[in-house]
Parts: sequence; C-alpha cells; structure tokens
Amino acid sequence: MLRLWNTLTREKEEFVPINMKDNVVTIYSCGPTVYNRAHIGNMRAYVFMDTLRKVLKYNGYKLNHVMNITDVGHLTSDADEGEDKMEKSAKEKNMSVYEIARIYTEAFFNDINRLNIESPEHIVKATEHIKEMENYVIKIMNNGYAYETSKGVYFDTSKLKSYGELSRIDLENQKAGARIEVDPEKKNPLDFAIWIKSPKEHIMKWDSKFGKCYPGWHIECSAMSREYLGDVFDIHTGGVDHIPVHHENEIAQSKGATGKNPAHFWMHVEFLLINNGKMSKSLGNVYLIEDLEKKRIEPLSYRYLCFTSHYRNKLNFTWEAIESAQKSLHRLRNLTKLHENGSENIEQDEIDKYELEFLEAINDDLNIPLAISVAWDIAKKEKKSNKYYELLMKFDKVLSLNLNGGTENKVVIPDEISKLLEDRKLARENKDFELSDKLRDKIKEKGYAVKDTKNGQEVEKI
Repeated sequence: MLRLWNTLTREKEEFVPINMKDNVVTIYSCGPTVYNRAHIGNMRAYVFMDTLRKVLKYNGYKLNHVMNITDVGHLTSDADEGEDKMEKSAKEKNMSVYEIARIYTEAFFNDINRLNIESPEHIVKATEHIKEMENYVIKIMNNGYAYETSKGVYFDTSKLKSYGELSRIDLENQKAGARIEVDPEKKNPLDFAIWIKSPKEHIMKWDSKFGKCYPGWHIECSAMSREYLGDVFDIHTGGVDHIPVHHENEIAQSKGATGKNPAHFWMHVEFLLINNGKMSKSLGNVYLIEDLEKKRIEPLSYRYLCFTSHYRNKLNFTWEAIESAQKSLHRLRNLTKLHENGSENIEQDEIDKYELEFLEAINDDLNIPLAISVAWDIAKKEKKSNKYYELLMKFDKVLSLNLNGGTENKVVIPDEISKLLEDRKLARENKDFELSDKLRDKIKEKGYAVKDTKNGQEVEKI
C-alpha cells in the first residue's frame, strides 16, 4: 500500500488514483521560471518530483504528468508587484525575452538530465497557452469570483469561504498586514491579480477581451493543468515556498472556475539550506550543478545527498557533505559491481525479504533514506551473488544512481548545436577542414566540445 503525505489534510493517506480502471496517475508539477539558471536548491524539487514518478512506476502505475515552463507572468514579488522576471532578465542581459527563455530552458533540461531526472510526459510553456488562460479568467469572472479594475482582473477572495485552506494562514492577521497600495481599486487586501493590463513599455503582452494584457503567475498553472489533466487530477507537486501564495491561489482560482480543488494530493518538498542558512546572491552561495562539477563533484552525488534526508525535512548542503556523499556513492557502486559476476546461491526467500523492505520504505511516503539503507545492506554482503546484483539494479530504477558503475549522463544536444554538428560532419566528408575547424570553434563558443572518434563526432558539455 502506497501512502503519501497530503499537505492539504496534514496527514499521510493511502494513495488511490482517480483513474483506477486504467491505472493511470495524473500529476502536475510547478516547473522553472526560465529567467536564469536553476540552482541546486531548485533542483531538490525536481529530484523529489522524479523520485515520486519512479516510485509510482515501480508500483505499476502509468503516468500522465504535466510540468509547466513559466516564460511570462512571474513577477519579482510573489504578490502583484515588481517587474516580470523574464523582462527584467532580458533587460539586464540585453537580449530578447524569447532568447532568454530558450537559453535557460535548454540549460534546465541539461541540468536535470545530469541528475537522471526524467522529463514529464507533457512540457507546457505559458506563452503557448495565453488563450486558454484568458478563457479561464473569463470563466472565473462569469462565476462571480473576479472583478476588473483599471490595472487588471482580480480574484475576489471574500467570495471564497475556504480561502486559506492549504496554508492554514490566519486570514485576519494577513488582512491587517497586507499592503493594498499596489492597486487602490482592489476590494480586499488579499485579492490577487489573475490578468494584468499591460503598461505601454511592457514587452510581453497579448490582445484580449480586457485590452493588451499578460497573465498573472498563478493563473498559468490552473489553466494549463485543466487543459491537459481536466478539472481534477491526482497529485500536485512543488516546493514548500509555493504553499502560502502560489498554490493557495491556484486552489482559489480552480474553485472559482470549476467549484473543485484541482488536486487530491498536494505534495511539497522542503528547503535546501547552505551551511544551515539561506541561499542568497549576497552571501555568494547560490550554487549550480556546474559549480559542483568544477570541484570534481559528479552531479549524481547531489542526487545521493538529497536521498540522505526525507523530502519533507530540510536538507543542509556543505562542501564536506557533498564530498562525503560522493565517496558513499562511489563505494556503493563498487560494492554493487562485486556482485555482478557472483555465483553464490542465495535463497529466494532472502531476496523476497529485501525486496519487501525496499518496497515498504519507498511506499511509506517516499522514505528514500530507509530504502538506501536496504540497498547498502545488500551491497555489503560477503557472499557475492548475481541475484543481489539484479535486485540492486531493480532498486536503481527508483534511485537512478547508476549503481551499475556508469557515471556518464547523456548530454542533451540543443537543436542549434545539432545543426552545427551536421554541417561540420558534411564539411569533413567534403574534406573542407578549414570550415570544419570554424564550426568546431563555434560549437565550443556555445558551450560544447566536439571530438572526432572512430565512431564519429562525440559531444560533451563544457
């Protein structure tokens, strides 16, 4: 029996999918806002998302999983103020917002690939679903849960008695401390923008019933989850920072549009701490996956570090901790490999016992630290048996730590690089080595190294 912690009820509940007939689990995950590189704190959320996917698949479920790419509408504050993060980044880097989105989307998928994180079945971009969002806003208005001001369309929180059910915030104190001057036409301090009327200087804007507008951050997830998964789906994932604002507002919007809470289970991963403190630019401790690699830390060592703490507990990152995680991972791999050609006869009862222990651990709200300890017990066995090796390989379908000894992660090659590689291959076939060298240098400028081998061109991220 699979049991998962539900933030909505604050209880561990038995998981039963809505679509039991087809054994399909529907999931929506809050994806990245692609205005900058995702740091290792962000990556903890996607390791958690991936682990949930693989535990569900280990239990025999099929998945219909949606993750959004926020490329418009996420302001520098989670409230209705500040610049759009995409536009702010574009101005700082003197690039178009769409170029910023493309670059950081590619970087994100390269990073999750290095962590053996699977991509969900549907990757959906906010900018490609503007009409769906507008229609969703209109539906909320028609149902009497939103109103228009000179600055946009706001959700009327006073109309929803259940507002605050996810975060369980003290609404009266929140109202007393809320700032309303962002828009004096707001009826209530906690009302939030779902559709924003665009100033003339705003770059990203679309024609709509309300004039030139762009979407609020929260409306994106509500509209796109409904588009791909329907009014109600099984699981919504994200970080704990999403609970009080983003996810609370998603629930409100969905109830305003459909009368229903969109997800049966709301699951949240805790913060990553850096040296027991916050990660911040001012402290110079915002680390990327490539920062680990510069210190000769394999990305999967970070995945292993994530598994040393339950996803609902804070995880403390230090350089000593990640180095220790790397040593442990390499030792676990070495011990696993010793069983590959082992010939000792092991009773099936023992294999079944370990398999049950592992299953019970992962099915107890993804208790991966306990599951890892089961893997260690097997790997350290003095008797070397291929049965142990095969069992560890089965466990690695969830752990995804390359326990068979492989450390290579397939590089995701962007379309632009693939085209340059094709051009270079053609140049070499035509013996135009001058052009071949120029293309190699161009590929290098874009962050990839190409080597010529007997098997053809090999590419790696640099």
